Order: sequence, then C-alpha cells, then structure tokens
Amino acid sequence: MSDAVFPAIEEILSHRGAMLLLDRITEAGAERLCAQAQPRADAWYADSNGNMPAYITIELMAQAIAAFVGFEHRRAGRPPKIGFLLGTRNFSCTVPAIAPGTVLDVVVNLAYREPEGLGAFDCYIMVGGARVAEATIKVYEPDDPTRFLSGEEA
Repeated sequence: MSDAVFPAIEEILSHRGAMLLLDRITEAGAERLCAQAQPRADAWYADSNGNMPAYITIELMAQAIAAFVGFEHRRAGRPPKIGFLLGTRNFSCTVPAIAPGTVLDVVVNLAYREPEGLGAFDCYIMVGGARVAEATIKVYEPDDPTRFLSGEEA
C-alpha cells in the first residue's frame, strides 16, 4: 500500500505531543507494519549534542507495535485500546546514538499472538538500508486496562 492510503499517525496512536515519536505509517499488512520517524534535536530525549540515545529505539518499536494494533482496530471499526510493553529480548543497537533528522524505518513483524491479548513482535530499525537496532518485544492488550492496572485482571 502507498502511504497515501494511511491515516495520520495521530489517528492511530493515543500518544500526543512530545511523546509521539513516529511520523507516519509507510506499510501495513496482516502481520507487518512499517513506519518512519526522524529524531529531533530539541526532543525531551535528546542528549547534549541533540542526538537520540540508542535506548529510545525500543520506544520507537513499541509505538510501531501500537500503530499495528491501532490500525487493525481502525480497519475493524473499533477504537484503539491501551496496550502495555511487557518486556524486550535480544535488544541490540549498532550505534550509541542517532543524529537528529535521520530517517528511521521502523519495522514490526507479528511473531505470536494469543486471543487474550498477549503478543510478541520481531522488530528492527533501518537507516539508509542498514539495520541499526533490533529486538523482540512482548506486549499485552487487556480487555480492561483500568482493571489490569489495579491488579484485578491478571
């Protein structure tokens, strides 16, 4: 699909303002989503040189997963739900930081999903055709986030 058919990222994600790190969806399918982001020198996460520290790539991957799920909900005529990042495995990043303005291609591939809301995604980030970060991220989308946060839903 061309990016012209995708809604604005703000229509898919609940993140707003400085917490919204993705700029657009570039591809979406039944088991994969690609998005783009460009770090900003004035962002809350920027180091003294305006660079994005490598660990922020985990949040980019998590937001791409949220976009994947939000886009699924939108196609089904349902509003997006709140989900939770449970953990990450095998995280690696080949660079200590990413310069502002660098175009990041964030790719998430569904690896596993249970009907109860537990899922895992194999994720990576590309810069100019080179893979700079990757991780497997586990997520959970409870039926009732408020009950889950209060400990009523396990």
